[in-house]
Amino acid sequence: MYTAIIAIATTLIGGGIGYFLRKQSAQAKANSVEALAEKRLIEAKSQEQQIILEAKEKALKVLDEVKIEERERRNDVDKMRQRVEQRENMFDKKISEFETRKEVLESKIHQVEEVKLKISDVHEQAKKKLERVAQYTKDEAKEELITRVEQDSKEDLLHLKLKMDKRTREEVEEKAKDVVLGAMQRTACNHAAETTGTVVELPSDEMKGRIIGKEGRNIKTIEKMTGCEIIIDDTPGVLVVSSFSPIRRRVCQLALIKLIADGRIQPAKIEEFIDLSKRELALDIRKAGEEALHKMGIIGIDPKLMSIVGRLKYRTSYGQNVLNHCTEVGYLSGLMAEEIGMDPAKARKAGFFHDVGKAIDHETQGSHTEIGYTILKKFKIDEDTCQVALTHHETAPELLITKLCMAGDAISASRVGARRDTFEQYVARLEELEGTAKDFPGVDKVYAIQAGREIRVFVNPKQIDDYQSYNLAKDIARKIESELQYPGEIKVNVIRENRVIEYAR
Repeated sequence: MYTAIIAIATTLIGGGIGYFLRKQSAQAKANSVEALAEKRLIEAKSQEQQIILEAKEKALKVLDEVKIEERERRNDVDKMRQRVEQRENMFDKKISEFETRKEVLESKIHQVEEVKLKISDVHEQAKKKLERVAQYTKDEAKEELITRVEQDSKEDLLHLKLKMDKRTREEVEEKAKDVVLGAMQRTACNHAAETTGTVVELPSDEMKGRIIGKEGRNIKTIEKMTGCEIIIDDTPGVLVVSSFSPIRRRVCQLALIKLIADGRIQPAKIEEFIDLSKRELALDIRKAGEEALHKMGIIGIDPKLMSIVGRLKYRTSYGQNVLNHCTEVGYLSGLMAEEIGMDPAKARKAGFFHDVGKAIDHETQGSHTEIGYTILKKFKIDEDTCQVALTHHETAPELLITKLCMAGDAISASRVGARRDTFEQYVARLEELEGTAKDFPGVDKVYAIQAGREIRVFVNPKQIDDYQSYNLAKDIARKIESELQYPGEIKVNVIRENRVIEYAR
């Protein structure tokens, strides 16, 4: 028990001593922290005063700098104000000088106006005196002067006009000849006149009887289904298929060739081979159109238009194959367009399609120009090409490309051997040409020479003078251009001859 009491007392005494020691240690630490804080506070206050002093010094320095800048700016403003005042003074001085000069000029203008009035009065008085002396008014004198000058200068003006026209015509003709000849030399096409008959060779004369058939039933079937006339005469080994349509003749020719090769000539086989020939011809027409367009470099064309173009292979004009003619005109137009700086591909296309209306002109109402224009518009061909097809037979077309195609058309049509005229057509054309020139007053005689490429017009010298004969040649040429159709060009030669006869007795 005592032991427990002693342990408790010991514990209490130890706890009291520990508490006291801890309190003393805590008090010592508190005293040291307060001293440190006070020290730091004193240091902070000293730093604060130092910063305030430095700030005041900087503020004073900045204030001094601002005052210096303000003083400099005031000096600059004063200088600018002085300059502005000097300029204002100078402008005021110049304005006063301008006012003075203006007054001087106005006074001079008034003086000039007064002098002009005086001069005008003197001029009017002089003109009146001159009219009284000459007994002419101003208008009468002017008219008399113009009349005399016209009479004196009429012959000189005529010679000058003839000289200028001749020089201009020669230069233009020389340039045109170079372009046309260059195009002609670079283009060469074969021309073969085609007739309305096609010859079919026979292996023997016995085949003629088989083609005719019993009571002529075979030949009647062929003629009925093809629309052609078969001419069988005494000529050995051949028969002739006659028709105005080359397509019909070609169908009949192909059918006859197949019948002869097969040997079974009867109405049923005739119908079969004619149908087969029509299909083959349709393919041949399509192929001909494709080949022609390929040669001309024309792409993107509707297949139906290709077939229409291919039909031109079996269409002739005065014995000239129209497809060959269109190809040649296309080449010529492209070559001439290249010479004068135009688009050759566009001109070649327009020249090729210019006669496309002839492919169906026997089946459609209207002229081939109108038909061609309608066809090209339907297949959405460019407007210039459509206009060429419509206007290439007009006398004064608007488009330059049309004139190029007309030149190519004339070259192709007028070339020797290209086309074939009958004797009656040739004589009628010459008579029509002579009659056109005879209709003018003062014309004595007219002769068409050089196959209609030149007409010589003899005039009455008492009715037509030199100046009128010059105009007469132009009038005749214009009338021929507007009323007649002809290939190439026609030279109009007006001849005025004076004959003076006297007798010595």
